[in-house]
Amino acid sequence: MAYQAAFLALADPTRRRVFEELRRGPRSVGKIAARMPVSRPAVSQHLRVLKNAGLVADRAEGTRRVYCIDPKGLAAIRIWLDQFWDEALSAFQAELEKKEAAE
Repeated sequence: MAYQAAFLALADPTRRRVFEELRRGPRSVGKIAARMPVSRPAVSQHLRVLKNAGLVADRAEGTRRVYCIDPKGLAAIRIWLDQFWDEALSAFQAELEKKEAAE
C-alpha cells in the first residue's frame, strides 16, 4: 500500500526534514543540503528514498536535479487518514442523533 511506504520513508527524522524543506518549493540537492546538518550525498540518498515512496518527484535542470513534493504521494496518505476522520465524524453524528432522540 502506498501510504505504508510513505510513512516508512517519513519515519526517519532527517528524511522528514528534507521533505519539509520542499514545502518551500522545488529545490536542488545543493540548496537542501545547505540547510541540513548532513552531507549532500546523504541528502541525495534521503531524496531517493522519498522518491521511491512516491513523496517527491524530480526533474533535470541542466546538470542538476530539482526535487518537489509529489501531490500524488500525499494523496495516498490523505486518503488513508481521511477514513479515520470519516469514522470519527460518523460516530459524532450518531451520538448527536442519539442525544436528540433522548431529549
